[in-house]
Amino acid sequence: MRFIIVDNYEEMSKKAAVMLASQIILKPDSVLGLATGDTPLGMYSELVSMYKKGEIDFSSAKTFNLDEYYGINKDNTQSYHYYMMKNLFEHINIKTENINIPDGTSEDVEKECLAYEKKIVQAGGIDIQVLGIGVNGHIGFNEPDVNFEAETHLVSLDEKTIQSNSRFFKSIEEVPTKAVSMGIKTIMNSKKIILLANGKSKAEAVYNTIKGKICPEVPASILQLHKDVTVIIDKEAASKIYGF
Repeated sequence: MRFIIVDNYEEMSKKAAVMLASQIILKPDSVLGLATGDTPLGMYSELVSMYKKGEIDFSSAKTFNLDEYYGINKDNTQSYHYYMMKNLFEHINIKTENINIPDGTSEDVEKECLAYEKKIVQAGGIDIQVLGIGVNGHIGFNEPDVNFEAETHLVSLDEKTIQSNSRFFKSIEEVPTKAVSMGIKTIMNSKKIILLANGKSKAEAVYNTIKGKICPEVPASILQLHKDVTVIIDKEAASKIYGF
């Protein structure tokens, strides 16, 4: 793992955007693995700004999102499809057919998961995968469990995840309890990984990921075994490791 410790969220976002932009510049037809949530919002804003300045071209790139809530229509303002369109895709020149997000409304979820995996393989695999991390150490929606789920699958969300995500909804009762998520094997097959974290609430999860034992109870700990991971975290998220 390579570590980049920054002072704040803005600096983290800029460095992450530069890494993705460099990937696209070096390989215009790159396959990007993308995340949602609060953490990558700044990175997406930076990428949109770079595109508008003519610094990057997304016309040949393909994207695969980590996950999508189960049972929510893509037009729902809380869906990750809506999130990606509003925060990135509507503002850049990516082709619609090159955007891939799991279908959380599929009647045959198992078939949808298998098809998603097949698309990733047909695209040549993910060149660079962006990850956030949950307070419980989840990546994607791979929650703490006794088993690592290998490939794209339907997952029941952990209580901590539901509580954390409730800030996006009017009430906790509206928060979906399931999601379709890439599995650990799919994530680990990515050629490069960027892990982003900021704030004291993520400090323990970051510590357990980097310094702890590799175990399913901390899904992100598996990243210790990947050959090309860059961790970009602010001082608050790094506080339990470096004592800031």
